[in-house]
Amino acid sequence: MSNERLKADAAMMMEALSEQMSGIAEIQRNRARLTATVSACDKRIFVTVNADGILIETKFADDVKDLSYEEIAVAMTQSVQAAAQKVQGMARELMEPLRERKARLPRLSEMLEGAPDLGSMMPTVPPVSTAPPGSRVRHHDEPAPAYENVEDFRSRRSMINDTDR
Repeated sequence: MSNERLKADAAMMMEALSEQMSGIAEIQRNRARLTATVSACDKRIFVTVNADGILIETKFADDVKDLSYEEIAVAMTQSVQAAAQKVQGMARELMEPLRERKARLPRLSEMLEGAPDLGSMMPTVPPVSTAPPGSRVRHHDEPAPAYENVEDFRSRRSMINDTDR
């Protein structure tokens, strides 16, 4: 009896997996088409990013020359970041039906006694900093070195090579 139930559960899981894969493929196709456009400086600057948040188009209005280079640089950075956030939100919306379907599926740990809950084992992705290189915020966000008080053999090797000359 339990063998029949296990077969039925496995068949249900395989069917759900097949549906999930089809759904993922469709979402990936739709996500690849996403773009987001943001304007800045009273519509003097327009930037468009693709689904990966990569800048794919920049347009300047004729009166952009009234802005300083610094104003343009700041506006470009902020606009591209805003467009990237916008397209990420659109991608999350595309994924929502898939997440809902996944939540309804039984977990491996529910089907097999003693099996681990694989979902709880997944590491979380840390947020990516949008601070400029060398900024104080970025410096403090960097993880501490894995090892402390470790001698750098490269510097020792260069000292040895220098004394040989």
